[in-house]
Amino acid sequence: MSITGSLIIFVLIWWIIFFSLLPIDVDRKHRELVEGVDKGSPENPRIIKKIFYTTIITSIIFVGIYYMVSIDFLNIRELLH
Repeated sequence: MSITGSLIIFVLIWWIIFFSLLPIDVDRKHRELVEGVDKGSPENPRIIKKIFYTTIITSIIFVGIYYMVSIDFLNIRELLH
């Protein structure tokens, strides 16, 4: 697997995991309504924590995929022929 291909796969997995983790651990407290602010928006979205967890989970998944590709268990080119 090339460096470019590896980077693209890592980024795709990262975004999928990040969007999956966004709704977790969100506190939506009732507060006074301010014009221009969605009433369902969280007080503290904890984005840094979610970015950290996303990177850890993505790294684990990517290492598994990279290992399967390196031992030819996951070979797309063979499946296409």
